Formats: sequence, structure tokens, C-alpha cells
Amino acid sequence: MTQPTQSTDPGPSGGFLAELKDAVTTRAALLVLGVLALQLAFITSYIGAFHHPKPSEIPIAVTAPLAQVAERSAEQLAALPGKPLDPRTAEDEAAAVRLIRNRDVDGALIIDPAGRTDRLLVASGAGASLSQALEAVVGAVEKAQGRTVQVTDVAPAHEGDSRGLSAFYLVVGWCVGGYLCAAILAISAGARPANSARAVIRLGALLVYAIVAGLLGAVIAGPVLDALPGSLMGLWGLGTLVVFAVGAITLAFQGLAGVVGIGLAILLVVVLGNPSAGGAYPYPLLPPFWRAIGPALPPGAGTYAARSITYFSGNGAGGPMLVLAGWAVLGSAVTVACAVFRRGRPGAAVGSGLPDDAPSVPRFAGESTDAR
Repeated sequence: MTQPTQSTDPGPSGGFLAELKDAVTTRAALLVLGVLALQLAFITSYIGAFHHPKPSEIPIAVTAPLAQVAERSAEQLAALPGKPLDPRTAEDEAAAVRLIRNRDVDGALIIDPAGRTDRLLVASGAGASLSQALEAVVGAVEKAQGRTVQVTDVAPAHEGDSRGLSAFYLVVGWCVGGYLCAAILAISAGARPANSARAVIRLGALLVYAIVAGLLGAVIAGPVLDALPGSLMGLWGLGTLVVFAVGAITLAFQGLAGVVGIGLAILLVVVLGNPSAGGAYPYPLLPPFWRAIGPALPPGAGTYAARSITYFSGNGAGGPMLVLAGWAVLGSAVTVACAVFRRGRPGAAVGSGLPDDAPSVPRFAGESTDAR
């Protein structure tokens, strides 16, 4: 009987360096370096945004029985070192409350010239840290003038919404679902869709997922956990838009850069978007860079809109919803455009779902070549 022969293949020749080169390809090394850069960017962004919150130009209304008193007080507040407040006068207390409920200002100082006690109106539903910052700044000014201030919360956070953070965490969950859904579509059927029809199908699947995820997220945050008491339908619509916008962005990045596009989506949404969203620290407490980019990114737009729907009857939600709609349209358009361009490229690996530089895979007779 013939004895089985053992393999004597020594593997790649050339010693350890050759073994290393064969085990870790250049592409894999570049991807690892990309992950390292993403990790360092994550650390820098989160610590940079949160390590030293400082109030800057918090919008506040000032009113008094005499217009001259209100104007003089507003000028004094505007001249504070570091400009922590951005004061404007209001006709009366009712007008100041309207400004707060419309999200035009974050608080209001009601001055009583006849007494020694003034009133500060805040809205902790917009973020507990923001209302606390207003109390600290205005309280210090009042104390320096030998006066006291009484605080009234005109839009308080729900008892089940600790520090007004539930809206932020809900939006973060929706964002995670959006880019993971798009990533799974890429993993299962190739990062780049083979043609425009496949791109539209992916966007359609993403939309179905977004509708379901938006509803379930709103139900959990509202009726189930009793954290957000706002309109269920409003939150459902917002959730659908957030999930679809983030997923469409991820599909677009994948259409442009293949699997690397998932990392680009994480960079935009997680590394830059989450710390600038105004969750733990609303915009007036963030450093300039994060305060500037936050409203333009999906997590920030979603968080602001969710708080508006929950505590301010939807006031102020229009702008953020337009931002999310813009990302959804842009992501969808780029996804389809990439598929059309790829379809028309000579020599493109149509139907493979693999990068253009991927090695060809031999197929057996009868095996389908239809792209997924």
C-alpha cells in the first residue's frame, strides 16, 4: 500500500521578512493604520469636546417694567468677561416665555427694580447642563450686585429623562442602526452595488429598516420607558429620517471608497457627530469647532429636533429636519451615481461585489454570475 506523503512545502522563502509580507498584505497594513487614525481621532474629538465645558454666548432674554432698566441690564450682561451670555431685551415676561418656548433663547431674566430679588426662567428640557450654566452665570452677577435670583423651569425635563439626555441617546441609537444596516448590506453583497437598480434596491431596503427602527425607538423611549413624553408620531418621523440619512451617507461612502467607506461614515457620524451633538453639553457649552459643526451633522440635528418635539411642541425642529433631509438626499444621490458610473466603466468588476483590484474568482459551469 502506498504511504501518504507529507507536504514538504516550506512556504515563502526568504526568512521572517518574507513570511511577514506574505501574512500581512500592504492593503491590510494600510487598513490597520486607518483604524489607528480613527481611534486617535475618536479620543481627540471626545476629550476635546468634553474636557472643559465653558458657557459662550448663551442666548438669554432680559425684561423689566421699564425698558431702560432692561436695556441697561442687557448691556451689563453682554459686557461680562468671556462673553458667556448673548442677551436681548423682551417686551414683558410673556414675550420672554414665548422666546424660550420657540427656542429663540435658552433663558430669561425678569428684573424687579422695586425689590432685591429677580427671577430667572430656564428650560432644562433643552439640557440640564445648559440651565445649570445659566443659573451659575446669572447667579454670580446678581450676587455681585447684592441681589438674589429665583429660578423657574418653564420647560422641565421629564422625570424619566435624567438630565435631558434621553433624546441624545435615542438619536445615537438610531444613528448606529443606520450605519450598521448599510454596512451589513455591503458585507453581504459587496460594498459597491453593481448597477443603479441594485443601488435603488439597497436604498429601498434601508428605508424599510428606517421606518421600523424609527417606530420601535420612539415606542421604547416613550410608552415603554416613559423617558420622552413628546409626540410619538413626531419622534417616529424623526427616527425614520435619522436612520435613513445616516444609512444613505454610509452607502454613499461605500460607493465612493468600498469597505473603507464604513470607516468614513464612522468618522463623520461617531467621531465628529456624537461629541458635537449637544447631548451632554448643548452647543453654547462646547468649544468653537464642535459648536460650529454640530448643527450640520446628523447626531446634532437629530438631538436638537428630538428635544424640540419632546419639550417645545416641535418649535425649532424645522431647520434640523431639513439638515437631515439634505443628508438623506445627498447620500441617496451619490449612492446611485456611483453605481451608474461604475456600471459604465470599462473593465469594471460588474456583478462581483468586489473591489476593482480584487483577484478574479474562477467559476464553475452553471454558477450564476448575477450581482446581488
